Amino acid sequence: MYKQKFMDEAIKEAVRAYEEDEVPIGCIIVKDDRIIARAHNNKEKKNDATAHAEMECIRKASRKLGNWYLDGCELYVSLEPCIMCAGAIVNARIDKVCFAARDPKGGAFGSNLNITEIKKINHYPEYEFREDREYIKLLKRFFKEKRK
Repeated sequence: MYKQKFMDEAIKEAVRAYEEDEVPIGCIIVKDDRIIARAHNNKEKKNDATAHAEMECIRKASRKLGNWYLDGCELYVSLEPCIMCAGAIVNARIDKVCFAARDPKGGAFGSNLNITEIKKINHYPEYEFREDREYIKLLKRFFKEKRK
């Protein structure tokens, strides 16, 4: 079940990314109603194309649980996951994905493509989108500043 308090925590991570001059995307993973991992984009800092907030958070959650299998977990992320992150979510067997902004160019949970409609994959996470206008303003402000 979507809980705003968890999305607020993911957005706090997005603000941290913004403050570090990274694309403001934040993520948390919840198990048994407790946050077990949090992360934000680190692509620039790490010079790593795979250092998306979701990937960083999945790695942390796996270390915390001592298992790559994250069943029973929910992932809250500020921006709709891309195909790479959606693939990692499927492979980690995360139960549900919640996001606050759609990504029409790269979103893989309904905006550009929908990973849950691909036939014969081994796991289909639930997902829920609830628009957060304040977060969307932050995202737009970041890219506007970059264009200057």
